[in-house]
Amino acid sequence: MDEQIQLTALEQQLGYPFTDKALLETALTHRSYCTERHHCSNNERLEFLGDAVLELVISSLLFHKYSDHYNEGDLTRMRAWLVNESSLSSIAADLQLGDYLRLGKGEEKTGGRNRPSILADALEAIIGAVYIDSGFETAHRIIEKLFRQRLPKAPEGLKADFKSRLQEKSQKELGLMPVYQLIDTSGPDHDRKFKITVFIGDFLSASGIGKSKKEAEQNAARKALELYKNRKETS
Repeated sequence: MDEQIQLTALEQQLGYPFTDKALLETALTHRSYCTERHHCSNNERLEFLGDAVLELVISSLLFHKYSDHYNEGDLTRMRAWLVNESSLSSIAADLQLGDYLRLGKGEEKTGGRNRPSILADALEAIIGAVYIDSGFETAHRIIEKLFRQRLPKAPEGLKADFKSRLQEKSQKELGLMPVYQLIDTSGPDHDRKFKITVFIGDFLSASGIGKSKKEAEQNAARKALELYKNRKETS
């Protein structure tokens, strides 16, 4: 399919025609694509901007919908649940965003079109591109549309506080406190990835990766809960 036709199809799914089509092209361009070409801009700076715009809009939507019934801590956990990598990559998959990505040959061969981190980053880059192309109000409208089905489910994010659940379970059943340790940090300054391992004495350990230390801790706690459940079932 012609690239311009592809872009038009994506614009129709987003409900937004770009004035500057080059912004959308850049938002879809992974850094692996640019390593094989000269005079190429990847989507990392747009992703950085889109991440900030997304957080502000989701914060506003949550505030107006839930602040009468939930406190600041609850709203923060709801927001984290809505904008984590899994949620963003799911929305990107609904848009079939992988079909539109510009990837390097190596990334293409290793399944980059379906990689959650790449899909999530591309979605944030598109939000950043919309913001530059048409301003905050348009970006707000697009984000509200993308999250329309997920926003009413935001309170489910309170159940997804895996750290609290793991601490409660490990203290009650094992008499131990989980200990979190930063194992590795990778990626450029604007796109850090953190790997954190949680230890529960000598009983078990599990690792998680995230774009922030908090997200990595939650992912590590989630895996630890799964391991703990499996151990109990097989013991």
